[in-house]
Amino acid sequence: MLNKIIRYFLENKLVTFLVLIVFIGWGLVTAPFGWNTGFLPSDPVPVDAIPDLGENQQIVFADWPGRSPQDIEDQITYPLTTSLLGIPGVKSVRSTSMFGFSSIYIIFDEQTEFYWSRSRILEKLNSLPSGLLPEGVQPALGPDATALGQVFWYTLEGRDPQGNATGGWDLHEIRSVQDFYVKYGLNAVEGVSEVASIGGQIQEYQVDVNPDALKAYNIGLDMVMMAVKNSNRDVGAQTIEINQVEYLVRGLGYIKKIEDLEKAVVTVSNNVPIRIKDIAVVTLGPATRRGLLDKDGAEVAGGVVVARYGSNPLAVINAVKEKVKELAPGLPKKVLADGTTSQLTIVPFYDRTELIQETIGTLEEALTHEMLITIIVVIVLVLNLRASLLISSLLPIAVLMSFIVMRYSGVDANIVALSGIAIAIGVMVDVGIVFVENMIRHMEFEENKGAQGKQLLDVIYNATSEVSGAVTTALATTVVSFLPVFFMEAAEGKLFKPLAFTKTFALLATFVLGIAILPTLAHLIFSIDYDKKRIRRFWNILFIIAGVLLSIYAKMWLPLALVAIGINNIFESKWTEKYKWVPNYINIGIMVLIASFFLTTKWMPLGHQNWIIINYLFVLSLLLMVLGALMSVVYFYEPILKWCLVNKGKFLLLPVITIVLGVMSWIGFNSTFGFIARGVDVLNWNVRTTSVWSGLSHTFPGVGKEFMPSLNEGSFLLMPTSMPHAGVEESTRIVQQLDMRLSGIPEVALAVGKMGRAESALDPAPISMYENVINYKPEFVINERGHRQTFKIDNKGRFLLSNQQKLSNEEALALNIDTRLLIPDEDGQYFRNWRPHIKSPNDIWNEIVKVTKIPGVTSAPKLQPIETRLVMLQTGMRAPMGIKVYGRDLNAIEQFGLELEAILKQVPSVKGEAAFADRIVGKPYLQLNINRDAIARYGLSVEQLQQSIETAIGGMSITTTVEGRERYPVRVRYPRELRDDPEKIKKILMPTPTGVQVPLGDLVEIVYLRGPQMIKSEDTFLVGYVLFDKKEGFAEVDVVNEAQRFIRQKIDSKELVVPAGISYKFSGSYENQVRAVKRLAIVIPLSLMIIFLLLFFQFKTIIASSIHFSGVFVAFAGGFIMIWLYGQDWFMDFAIAGVNMRDLFQVHTINLSVAVWVGFIALFGIATDDGVIMGTYIHQVFEERKPTTVAAVREAVLIAGKKRVRPAMMTAATTLIALIPVLTSTGKGSDIMGPMAIPTFGGMAIQLMTIFVVPVLQAYWRETVVKKESKSY
Repeated sequence: MLNKIIRYFLENKLVTFLVLIVFIGWGLVTAPFGWNTGFLPSDPVPVDAIPDLGENQQIVFADWPGRSPQDIEDQITYPLTTSLLGIPGVKSVRSTSMFGFSSIYIIFDEQTEFYWSRSRILEKLNSLPSGLLPEGVQPALGPDATALGQVFWYTLEGRDPQGNATGGWDLHEIRSVQDFYVKYGLNAVEGVSEVASIGGQIQEYQVDVNPDALKAYNIGLDMVMMAVKNSNRDVGAQTIEINQVEYLVRGLGYIKKIEDLEKAVVTVSNNVPIRIKDIAVVTLGPATRRGLLDKDGAEVAGGVVVARYGSNPLAVINAVKEKVKELAPGLPKKVLADGTTSQLTIVPFYDRTELIQETIGTLEEALTHEMLITIIVVIVLVLNLRASLLISSLLPIAVLMSFIVMRYSGVDANIVALSGIAIAIGVMVDVGIVFVENMIRHMEFEENKGAQGKQLLDVIYNATSEVSGAVTTALATTVVSFLPVFFMEAAEGKLFKPLAFTKTFALLATFVLGIAILPTLAHLIFSIDYDKKRIRRFWNILFIIAGVLLSIYAKMWLPLALVAIGINNIFESKWTEKYKWVPNYINIGIMVLIASFFLTTKWMPLGHQNWIIINYLFVLSLLLMVLGALMSVVYFYEPILKWCLVNKGKFLLLPVITIVLGVMSWIGFNSTFGFIARGVDVLNWNVRTTSVWSGLSHTFPGVGKEFMPSLNEGSFLLMPTSMPHAGVEESTRIVQQLDMRLSGIPEVALAVGKMGRAESALDPAPISMYENVINYKPEFVINERGHRQTFKIDNKGRFLLSNQQKLSNEEALALNIDTRLLIPDEDGQYFRNWRPHIKSPNDIWNEIVKVTKIPGVTSAPKLQPIETRLVMLQTGMRAPMGIKVYGRDLNAIEQFGLELEAILKQVPSVKGEAAFADRIVGKPYLQLNINRDAIARYGLSVEQLQQSIETAIGGMSITTTVEGRERYPVRVRYPRELRDDPEKIKKILMPTPTGVQVPLGDLVEIVYLRGPQMIKSEDTFLVGYVLFDKKEGFAEVDVVNEAQRFIRQKIDSKELVVPAGISYKFSGSYENQVRAVKRLAIVIPLSLMIIFLLLFFQFKTIIASSIHFSGVFVAFAGGFIMIWLYGQDWFMDFAIAGVNMRDLFQVHTINLSVAVWVGFIALFGIATDDGVIMGTYIHQVFEERKPTTVAAVREAVLIAGKKRVRPAMMTAATTLIALIPVLTSTGKGSDIMGPMAIPTFGGMAIQLMTIFVVPVLQAYWRETVVKKESKSY
């Protein structure tokens, strides 16, 4: 089948080129990098920073204003939870009961379709039994969005025409514009699920009754309420016709202003109407609020845009920005007292665009550097410009083809998905190398020299067909190696399945190109006869002219390389026969130098603070070092292999020792050789205390475990809490104080604080919980595409500003200059936004911790906005790790949580200040216990009394005005000064059926007690959280394991007693790691077995398959050795040109996360390739030569090894060198790409010994067979 495809495309070149053009054009249309061709439409792959890891969940929200958490729990949350648990596919139900509302999270199985689950919930809500919920409570389904839905936060601020802040707007004015204009405008944008308002003050009509007037006129609150309600109504009276003209009749009676309400009649006494203005004061005022937004210490109002499930986040954000531009001219404006014109302006403060652009920009840079560096390696190793062109052309086309499949298979472009392409580059190049190298080898056969036309076509066909089977097997093993990733589930599956898909797409695209497009291109390129003098002269003159013209047009000297190549070729005939090879090598040298220089200008590994020539020499040295080491292996391969074949036992000690070192690096020295210590224990000798054992245990402690390295989002989310008793005024003061302190940190660009909740089901937060979004400046100034930007400097290294100033980086930071004054210059330097002692985002967080220590405010774990949303919606907690305490009684849960908090503070790896147990029962309650005998004496019912209490103290919203598009509630209540302490509350007069007005104190007993401010439950069981965080340098799973051991020891020693009815469990993102490892422990061995079976189908014997499979174990060990080296302080600890290599290559402790496991899985597939191709050639040589002696066997192995060592080294070189830009990447997303690349790099570096191991094991096997056969004779 493959041979027919190869032959068809070779013989039908028009079809081939049409297919190629379609692939390129379609790939450019779907590319996620925002490329603008100018003539092609754009239909890009959906783009986000990271995959959505949130649970498959829906939210049911029920509002019951003014009710306590206990009322909400008993009458709404519990009955709803029990009903919703019965929906098909529900895994668990997590609920929160808070003041005035209930929020219920229904978590479904991963297999349940998102919108199907919503329809099932709606069915259940519509079929709830009558009377299940209180009258007037209507549960609603939350927005069709996920944890990553909050993509755009903004404020509304008064700005002058120049964009400067002016103020001059009241909070209720801003909130009205937000609620009735901006909110609806942005909600109309495609892909937007919800726009939730936050901050400001909702305007309402407030009717503050005068109790003395009520008593004088003998009017009860119920009469006032009815009067208000009856004064606000419009009607339609059908139509009338006058003179054959139809008129629509309307009766207008809606309240439009305060006077309308004041004139409402309450009752008539002695034919005199008693109006509301006679018994009450009507004003416009702020409604009670449970949320606030603060920016740099000033109260503001704004909103959050929530993107719909399945939408393209970047497209939604861009569409929202376009809508903002459309709405901007129509927003209200006013002239202030000083004559300034101030217009309300939508100002974003959290916009995920920058994170997305920076993340995709980081990957785009890494891919570009990988391709460039791979092209250079191919040119050097193949030593044939035409062949190098062929191989290099595969890469960009295969990447474009991957984008096409991603677009229409529903795989979004994010840092993890695109990393699949990045780590596949080496294998993609390997496919081209194997095909093209075999073509060149066939063309060098004596009978094929000078072949043209049909003969050349047959040569290329035969060469491609010969290795297509081996390439298919090699790619199949690589694809199969990723089966464990396809079988991942939950958060880890959502995170890494896209990577598995994109890598598979890239490999399949490369394979399709290799068998369909590459042979055709090879036939065309190799058919061009360069040996004819006229043709050579024409091309050389064309090179010279093109080089000059391009250099003039582009105003750069790089195109002059074409001139140099043309001149070199013209003088080629001047070389003697002995040195005929020199011109070709000169051309290759020119291409390598130019490509390396171009790579240097894009990469600048030593930074712009060093001259470009220093960076250039570093890049060349790096390439020469790696290529030199690999080519040295090729050069000395024959003598080394001869020695290995003679000294098999000695040589095989090397891979054995490597594997042992790898295991020690992985699980630690103690775990690896613990059996020896346990055996020696029998002799009463504790070998663990010896200096050798303890030294090795310290050197090889094992690799720490975590779910995922944290993605640097460019923002922090500070989430402290105050004590439950804190009120709105105190919480407002705290939020403003936090923001002002945070804004004082030079590295912080903006600090916006939120108290309480936005008006969204996605945000159930009490007023004692604060969220401060802290946008910090990137380390270096970046452009709009997320790439670092360089700026003009003078000869002293000072930055030139547009205002004619010359300042050093430190001086500019000290003066806090606007970076817009810097002058962009491609040959300039980066401008660093951080002070010299700030080396990483961790240092910025430490500054944040220092300035936010406020009495009465808890500390908070280090969090980021996206990370926090994911953690909170996955676990319900606002920290990456914690303990869930379950029980029947909130007091018992809180007390046990406090005991756990005290114990966690003692755990060495736990950050003591971040350990915090929920203060559940700490909210002050004033409880009014009704005296039923007393109310019966006055003929009052409980309902009548409760309604009066609700209205007089809390105020009741009686009706809503209709003022054009705007709607405002009308609230009746007692004046604040008559209800602001218990004694005054007792004096509130309650109307009775007899007409007597009785003080409330005669009817109720006022009791002070402590109660819950929030009640949380899971599957109807009450739960409390104990949050904690790890210290720097510790891994999540290790911290949790240590905390579990610590608590278990306390329980065993009776220092901690678990009360009856109380249980606890550790929870957090670490659970994803534990679950993923359990699943991988099953699936990885299965995938390795499938790889082994593929090898068996290729080589037909278990022994041969085992020999080629051995490379996996060596590579596995190499990966862990590299991880161990990254954790050593001495590794790469030296500087070149003032740049420490640890900083350049991002050397730091790497924990064993799912990202690292994915790197290993990628390594398994690559590691078998060399063994497969090497084994295939050894098998072919043995089939041809059929050796019958030990010497003949060794000679056959040597011949086969020599044939394949160069392609094997080329594979290793492209894989290793292609990963160097990933290892040195520092932008957003590099913290995920790096850990995936490290095991692959280390494994491939160590796996080079496979080119010796496979031949040695093959020789040993074949020699054994030969010896047995000779004995039988």
